[in-house]
Amino acid sequence: MISGTPTSTPYDEPGSFRDPTNRIFYADGMVLRGLGPDAARDWRDVSQAAFLAPLMAAGKVIGTEIAAADSLPESVVRRWHTVLRHDRVPFVSYPYEWSFAMLRDAARLHLEILRAALTDGVTMKDGTAFNLQWRGTEPVFIDVGSFQPDHAGEPWAGYRQFCQTLLYPLLLQAHLGVDFQPWLRARIDGIESGQLRRLFGGTRRLRAGVLKHVHLHDAMQTRHAGATTGAVREEIRDAGFSRELVQATVRSLIKLVDRLDWSPPRSHWAAYQRTCTYSAADRAAKIAFVDAQLASHPYPGTVFDLGANDGTYSRIAAEHARYVVAVESDPAVVDDLYRRLRADRETRILPILMDLADPSCGGGWGGVERAPFSTRARADTVLALAVIHHLAIGRNVPLSRILDWVTAMLSGPDRAGSDRLGPDGRTGQLIIEFVHPDDPMARRLLANKPAGLFDDYHRTEFERLLTQRYEITRREELPSGTRTLYAGTPRG
Repeated sequence: MISGTPTSTPYDEPGSFRDPTNRIFYADGMVLRGLGPDAARDWRDVSQAAFLAPLMAAGKVIGTEIAAADSLPESVVRRWHTVLRHDRVPFVSYPYEWSFAMLRDAARLHLEILRAALTDGVTMKDGTAFNLQWRGTEPVFIDVGSFQPDHAGEPWAGYRQFCQTLLYPLLLQAHLGVDFQPWLRARIDGIESGQLRRLFGGTRRLRAGVLKHVHLHDAMQTRHAGATTGAVREEIRDAGFSRELVQATVRSLIKLVDRLDWSPPRSHWAAYQRTCTYSAADRAAKIAFVDAQLASHPYPGTVFDLGANDGTYSRIAAEHARYVVAVESDPAVVDDLYRRLRADRETRILPILMDLADPSCGGGWGGVERAPFSTRARADTVLALAVIHHLAIGRNVPLSRILDWVTAMLSGPDRAGSDRLGPDGRTGQLIIEFVHPDDPMARRLLANKPAGLFDDYHRTEFERLLTQRYEITRREELPSGTRTLYAGTPRG
């Protein structure tokens, strides 16, 4: 048990409300889960099951313990029967920010945990991909409130959610080569079987997993559309549905998920390090600059590498920081980076897929059930290397707005109330690269734009805007003379 009375006022996680039996909330940077009487009873039974402790010890299920009642505010004690404390994950990401291999590994872990639970008479009432998070390239199941005792004769209640948020996206990309991320971002509940069925007509229905988990599943849902949940469960029990059948279904899903794979198409960004305009001298100077700045920072903490590409600078950052979030917009590049980091057993770098000109917005009920990237993004250092010109010229985002957005990542508490203020009172550092308009890459971008449209895109204007927002601590022009690196701390 933990003790020590919180000094801050607890507040609920905006995305935790769909299960009325338990709720996530925060206090003093701790992640807590309040359990009602029924959920507390389920947790008492589940926590004593043999399957759970080894999974927690292996980091596959989030570390969890009971919070002592005398360490909690009276308002919390009155509200909840039992309160659990969870280990924190370094950064919350969502399935539409994951690559194909990441989603597949998350689905595999979900099924592995369910299979282990079923052997001990425990099941999961949910099956959503949002119940998983990451520690670097290691997925972790976070929703212990989903565990409940298994009742013989009933199917897995989370099967539909699993299909819609994990299996169907994998089928979409593995079989059709269609990126699943926009589909998941558009619908918090995932892809409906009826939607996917229309894409898998004719001989496509014979592809692995499609006939059973898409067509037959959709037919069953259509058949029972007007029936109550209780009536459906009774019909299933009367038909002789057994626990062994659920276990067999989970085993077959594991085999299916293991078979699914995706070969990404050729990508310009996948070869960027070979085709970009950097000279060897530029690259060496840039690596030395970034390494020195990260090493000198008194509180490197969490680093956001915006436009991470192949992860070169993310790996450098990981030598100095506790955690690195590597943001890249190309699905093939993110998938390749994840696979290489996974092979290296890297737990300090999380690659995520996101278009910086269209970052993840709020979603779900009230637009806050899934937090926008801007409210999750609180870093001690932001790397913005060889990315500003793509946003300013390639996507027509004003320099001032780019700098304002980046600066917001370096100040204030995150969604869970953990403040990023360093011990020296500063709110982090920015390491940013400005590509001059006469650089070959900038000239290539400008060639596709009307003349005069970007007259304010030049070094003098960039430095004016930067010094309004930052105290520049170091400035270095790369040997080519067409790119300049800056390091600075936010003003005020």
